[in-house]
Amino acid sequence: MTKYTFFLILYISISFSVDAQSLKILKNKAQNLKNNLNKTSESIPTITEDDAAKALKEALNNGINNSVDIVSKTDGYLQNQEIKIPFPPDAKKIEDRLRSLGLNKLVDDAILFINRAAENAATEAKPLITQAIKNMTIKDAINIVKGKEDEATDYLKINTFDSLYKKFLPPIEISLEKVNATKHWSNVVNRYNKIPLIQKVDPDLDDYVTRKALDGLFIMIAKEEKKIREKPLSRVTETLKKVFDWVDDQTNE
Repeated sequence: MTKYTFFLILYISISFSVDAQSLKILKNKAQNLKNNLNKTSESIPTITEDDAAKALKEALNNGINNSVDIVSKTDGYLQNQEIKIPFPPDAKKIEDRLRSLGLNKLVDDAILFINRAAENAATEAKPLITQAIKNMTIKDAINIVKGKEDEATDYLKINTFDSLYKKFLPPIEISLEKVNATKHWSNVVNRYNKIPLIQKVDPDLDDYVTRKALDGLFIMIAKEEKKIREKPLSRVTETLKKVFDWVDDQTNE
């Protein structure tokens, strides 16, 4: 039932059930209610596809800036258990065996410098992902704005992970060398491979750290996206407030 049908029924009902004075009062109240509803309707912003696309890109850029700032600081990865980079799964037996031999510091140093490499390289992600956001189509943006809480993050990861990996790998390699992670990792592997009667291993550290670093970054971006969708105070621009308030209204109808 539309609001206009409602007022018609209300008007007819009033006409047949009250005296003239009461009818006049009720008709005035009904008219005032209708006017207020009309004003409310008029106050709902008109959203264009450009608005939605712009808002989404602003939301993602905000999320990226916040996320990169978080993970690129000292201990940004290391002290965050959700994204901390451990030994590669196929090298877990290395860690366990070396720890059993009392070589905890050797293992801890390797983990420390692996995470330092990710923290140092994280700043490289900002311009790369920002460019990917600029390339997003309006159609993609419309679907994402109306999607689930991490729709944009999923879209970004699916469509950019491979290209980001290729761009992100070189700074990871440089960073691993810069913080001596490669040296520590080699020490760990070499020490393990000298143990008698074990199967030698040598996981690709550059590939592993790059993938884990990107996974961690996207986890943090998803958190920022969820925050912007759920918390009005996090909508730091007028466009964000306008579009996501509209999405909220559509959801609540």
